[in-house]
Amino acid sequence: MINLRRLDLNLLVTLDVLLTEHNVTRAAERLNFSQPSISVHLAKLRDIFGDPLLLPGPRGMRPTARADELREPLRLALAALEHAVSPASPFDPAQASQTWRVAATDYGESTIVLPALSGLRSTAPGTRLAVLELVPPRIARQAEQGDIDLAFHTSEGSPPGLRRQTLFSERYVLVGRAGHPRLKKRPTLSQFCKLDHVIVSPDGGGFHGVTDEALLEAGVARRVVLSVPHFLFVRSVLTNTDLVAMLPSRLVRDAGDLQVVEPPVEVAGYEMAMLWHERCHRDPAHQWLREYIVNSV
Repeated sequence: MINLRRLDLNLLVTLDVLLTEHNVTRAAERLNFSQPSISVHLAKLRDIFGDPLLLPGPRGMRPTARADELREPLRLALAALEHAVSPASPFDPAQASQTWRVAATDYGESTIVLPALSGLRSTAPGTRLAVLELVPPRIARQAEQGDIDLAFHTSEGSPPGLRRQTLFSERYVLVGRAGHPRLKKRPTLSQFCKLDHVIVSPDGGGFHGVTDEALLEAGVARRVVLSVPHFLFVRSVLTNTDLVAMLPSRLVRDAGDLQVVEPPVEVAGYEMAMLWHERCHRDPAHQWLREYIVNSV
């Protein structure tokens, strides 16, 4: 068996040209080498393969049986290698057939994936999109292993070691059903605290959030009577009860069945970011997807 460590790529390129030209002089001209250099290459190849490969003939050189066996596999191997090391071709979304996998909460689905979806289907109709549940502790490992292409997460608390681009800044507003008797105008802080609130607790069962932190600094507390894990259910709760919620403003844009007012307490907002691993940072298809999402939100 030939030790691949002894093989120099230049030797294989030389052999491929010699098997085409059957002439050392013409091979040297094609490769821009001197004729003695080609002769040295041929001597090394003969030693490696244990075969003369090319023998003198009446009209140049003729290949041995071993050389004939090498001709086509060598040509295919060099073509594959050339393709592998060639610069990546430009990404054409109209011809693409990728399956992209993104991780998002239901908030990310509503504010990032949904706004991008319609245009994505028309611009890259042959692609597919899989939306996976966002599990923050798993993001870095999933991205590293290629299980996800992108993750949508708040900038604060994003795992280190991933590429990140801020998509937008978010703020909180007070929301209740349309016609809610206590939301006809902005409530006072005292009135706000007396309302029955629903809170989204991603970890499940929590009754304390950023709003409560802001109220605590003001020396007051609100009444949280319902805790749910997802934003989607909150929308149904609000439209069917007199409960209210502090929600990200993008979730309730153009919500005709809801009443949206400014809260009487300043609550810190957050930034939403797009995360990805270094392994796909320079991939043309991935670059196109990232740019498309940035322009869609």
